[in-house]
Amino acid sequence: MAEGDTIRRLVDRLDATIVGQQVAASAPNPRGRAAGVERLDGMTLQRADARGKHLLLSFGELSLHSHLGMSGGWHVYRQGSPWRRPRRSAWAVLSGGGWDAVQFGGSTLEVMTTAKLRRHPQIAGLGPDILAAEFDLDAVVAAIRDDPSRELGDALLDQRLVAGIGNIFKSEACFAGKVDPWRPVGNLSEAELREVLGEARKLMQGAVETGRHPLRIYRRRGGACPRCRGRIVSRGQGDDNRTTYWCPRCQV
Repeated sequence: MAEGDTIRRLVDRLDATIVGQQVAASAPNPRGRAAGVERLDGMTLQRADARGKHLLLSFGELSLHSHLGMSGGWHVYRQGSPWRRPRRSAWAVLSGGGWDAVQFGGSTLEVMTTAKLRRHPQIAGLGPDILAAEFDLDAVVAAIRDDPSRELGDALLDQRLVAGIGNIFKSEACFAGKVDPWRPVGNLSEAELREVLGEARKLMQGAVETGRHPLRIYRRRGGACPRCRGRIVSRGQGDDNRTTYWCPRCQV
């Protein structure tokens, strides 16, 4: 699943290419036509924003809302260069200024009025963005601690509490902060919770800059912990059974 860092990098890419351009909008795949992508044809892309894992593209009175889910992706190509996937599988194609911005797959793609998007329950219900310039750490700590029985790893994935963290950075931030992701948040000190959130923000900021994920323990089940040489383990966590990776030896 694309996490907040991926969407931030995409916004930077769009800012450097088609933001400010009048676009030709098309939807080769029926999914994009059903979403109303063709309504954007001839309009100017005024702004691209990231809200956690959500991409918001403003065209003035209309906006496009995209969430990539587990398998979707946006690609940006110079016009005329080959695409990595067939054109018929593209949900949305926005062409302008010599570039094609293309969405393939995802969980959400919808065009609506900008006023309606502001009230959209998925957007209005998001917690503070972990990568926002003015990230409200105090608000997130208070929101997470509101349910003391909830496991830390599960709470970090709740986009209503903090937006942008996904499965990779859940595991990596807990590892970096030396905290067991299975501990109930009521058993964590405020300093521990702040440490994990601070590590998530720092790791994700680094990924925005480099385009690389840390992957010190993620998907390394059975391997040696890079810190204590203990064995990395994993199992599903939370209602969605998302896999959590951790080192029982040095995360306490």
